[in-house]
Amino acid sequence: MSAPREETIPLFPLPSVVLFPHARVPLHVFEPRYRQMTAHALAGERRIGMVAVRPEHLGVSPLDHQAAMEGDPPVFAIGCAGVVEEAARRDDGRYDIVLRGTERFRILDETPREGERLYRVARIEPLEDPFDEPREGIPLQGLRADAIDLLSQLLRFSSPDDPRRDAARPLDPRRFSGIDDVTFVNLLCQLLDLAPPEKQGLLETGGILARCEALVALLQFRVAELGGGIRAASRTLH
Repeated sequence: MSAPREETIPLFPLPSVVLFPHARVPLHVFEPRYRQMTAHALAGERRIGMVAVRPEHLGVSPLDHQAAMEGDPPVFAIGCAGVVEEAARRDDGRYDIVLRGTERFRILDETPREGERLYRVARIEPLEDPFDEPREGIPLQGLRADAIDLLSQLLRFSSPDDPRRDAARPLDPRRFSGIDDVTFVNLLCQLLDLAPPEKQGLLETGGILARCEALVALLQFRVAELGGGIRAASRTLH
């Protein structure tokens, strides 16, 4: 058995952004350490590792939030590597970038800072996202249909008084027909308005079928909650 592939990657910790493979996220980079990280990435392989800050480290107020992000806040061990596809540098040195997720990874350890480097660098192990299409393709198609139906229900709850008739129509599955199964699952995980801990749980779920199952379960919970089928005291997911 071959040894696990390892590599090093700069880390970009954020409290509310979870990146998924095949998805894209726009980012505004303003802190000096991350401006330096972005400049170094653009001069090299353009790779950045997105990781989420552990929620128990964050305060409840914006000031607590800001203070918690100083230094090296604790992060989840599972993140997602990304490639900078677009980058624009402002006159004051800040960057606007678009990061495309490539693969999940597990942090093995962090590399001590050397020289003038301000940002964190980690040694990581890339993680596969297995998908056995002959065996898992048929059940995944059923889950795709369930997810689209649940999204239709959520749209109706979010726009109950919308005078436009389209707001009450079910989503047409044909809208998603050009998106392959792997991309479909990861894009939904990225784009849906879910709490960061919920998204982190989806990212940590290995395998596309298992991730889609977990996503559908979250959507079912949200539909039941909005429909009054779950008591307010039971809103926390475990």
